[in-house]
Amino acid sequence: MNLAESVRVALEGIWTNRLRSFLTMLGIIIGVAAVIAVVAIGQGSRAVILQEIEKIGSNLFVVYIPWNIEKPRSADDLTLQDVEMIAESAAKVRYVAPSSFSQGVIVGPKGKKTAQVQGTTGDYIFIRNVELRRGRFFTNEDAKAGRPVAVIDEKLAEDLIGRQEALGERIIVAGSPVVVIGVTKRDDSLLMMDKESRTVYLPISVWQKIFRSRWVGQLEGQAVSRDQVNQAVDQVIKILERRHQKKDFYAGITLESEMQLADRIMGILTLVIGSIAGISLTVGGIGVMNIMLVSVTERTREIGIRKALGARRKDILFQFLIEAVTICLVGGLIGLILGIGLALIIALVANWPPVFSWWTI
Repeated sequence: MNLAESVRVALEGIWTNRLRSFLTMLGIIIGVAAVIAVVAIGQGSRAVILQEIEKIGSNLFVVYIPWNIEKPRSADDLTLQDVEMIAESAAKVRYVAPSSFSQGVIVGPKGKKTAQVQGTTGDYIFIRNVELRRGRFFTNEDAKAGRPVAVIDEKLAEDLIGRQEALGERIIVAGSPVVVIGVTKRDDSLLMMDKESRTVYLPISVWQKIFRSRWVGQLEGQAVSRDQVNQAVDQVIKILERRHQKKDFYAGITLESEMQLADRIMGILTLVIGSIAGISLTVGGIGVMNIMLVSVTERTREIGIRKALGARRKDILFQFLIEAVTICLVGGLIGLILGIGLALIIALVANWPPVFSWWTI
């Protein structure tokens, strides 16, 4: 029996036992679809997270004081004078800005809302790549002069003023009046989990006056280049340690390290979930093996007749092998199509684009 004849006989056997063949394929279909969908979504989420972090700026860093019950911090451990000294003497730092945070009730013509109130300086817009819908961000001069101005996000402008055109409007922040000079664009990035969050940006001096605090929560900065971020952090920490005579008191994190951490975590998650899906594929393969074994037992009479008519052992073996391979290939193809479709549906619902790679397929 030649190859073509063996293939024809094998396909006839599959077609004759269509239901059994389909049930045999089912494990392969589910396994392949699960692996394709899970890995595609995992790779897509990994790429999107890294892309969103990259948008913020890979040369971003934050210097802060870790919480330590044995070394409690005071308002004098991080000051606006520190920011000025760093801006003047840290050669590896392009921009640096203080950041202080609080929650406050914001009152406008249309009502009131609770929002995060952040005090900072004009360089913050460059460090965080803040995008403005209208108006301008306050400057370092505004912060030094203590001008009562504010920048609010689109969501807050709609809630408090009733429209996004909020420039020149007066709002009350924690009991103090300020004038809106800018409106930031809505943050629709996938990393922004709370789409209903609201933020008011104030000059740091105004923030300190409103909340009656000299507290500076952290320093945010931008290094002159991506490959000099760690050097910039070291410079800032050394300046702070020298000014305050406190060794090993300050710490820094970089966006580059966060990107590497996110990449590792997403890689591990994709591997683990993909491995779990791969188990179902293995189970499907075992199912094919068992069904083919049962098929051989059921077709003992057919095998005997074929051998009596001159079929060789390898011809019979080849027929069953072709049946098994065909079942796996067809099941794999159907699983591939279903997996791609499932990944696209999940991506559409979750707004998380899938990434299909050749090694996955």
